[in-house]
Amino acid sequence: MLEYHKANNADVTIACMPVPIEEASRFGIVITDENNRISEFEEKPANPRSNLASMGIYIFSWPALKEALIAMSEEPGCDFGKHVIPYCHQKGERIFAYEYNGYWKDVGTLGSYWEANMELIDIIPEFNLYEEYWKIYTKSDIIPPQYVAPDAVIEKSIIGEGTEIYGKVYNSVIGAGVTIEAGAEVRDSIIMRDCVIGAGADIYKAIVAEDTKVGAGAKLGVGEFAPSKYDPKVYQFDLVTIGEHSVIPENVKIGKNTAISGVTTAEDYTNGELASGDYIIKAGGIR
Repeated sequence: MLEYHKANNADVTIACMPVPIEEASRFGIVITDENNRISEFEEKPANPRSNLASMGIYIFSWPALKEALIAMSEEPGCDFGKHVIPYCHQKGERIFAYEYNGYWKDVGTLGSYWEANMELIDIIPEFNLYEEYWKIYTKSDIIPPQYVAPDAVIEKSIIGEGTEIYGKVYNSVIGAGVTIEAGAEVRDSIIMRDCVIGAGADIYKAIVAEDTKVGAGAKLGVGEFAPSKYDPKVYQFDLVTIGEHSVIPENVKIGKNTAISGVTTAEDYTNGELASGDYIIKAGGIR
């Protein structure tokens, strides 16, 4: 990308990626000429004229950036995409799109975040954490290794350090320090660090945030999809979403496309159930 920037004598180069045209309205879209020089920008257009989406990765030539930053110094909440690059465009600077075709994932929705995690556990993952020639170096906490009980079952999953598995885990990403008790079953889900999944609980297609306790015998992800009563723009997938530090009581049933945050009790669930599309938000809500 840097070589491309230099070769075009560009003032600004924006990394861009083709996206399906039906999804283009979720992104900042660029319109280019035959030389990939950007002529127009469209911010989340209702009717996009291009499918080339900005990835939010930029290279600036210093004189152009310096001038823009000085000019924008009094702008409240000054932002590259909203202020600096439009300023450069208005000045007639040379702005080019660098088309990238490697792995990139926008995780701005619950659905795309879930999909990105599920892609990590594909048999041949598109984004391979174990690539021999492109290593990913991470900071490991000083915590114990995983423990898998003799009668536990794990299939096609990533299990974080310090996690104890006594139940069954299928096609899921399990964070560090999680406990999945005997008889519990987790399928197609993301369980973040330090959660406890109680004995006999059944979790299907859920995103469970850090330090959450799911009571014994609870059933998450039951029934059929229904539109969200909480925020249809955010909750439009058949996922159960649970905020951090939450508590789910024993033996409740939770439908699809639901949102829960906070310490809930059995009294919060009508006849022991939370219907699909419904929500329970306590202690400030999900952030």
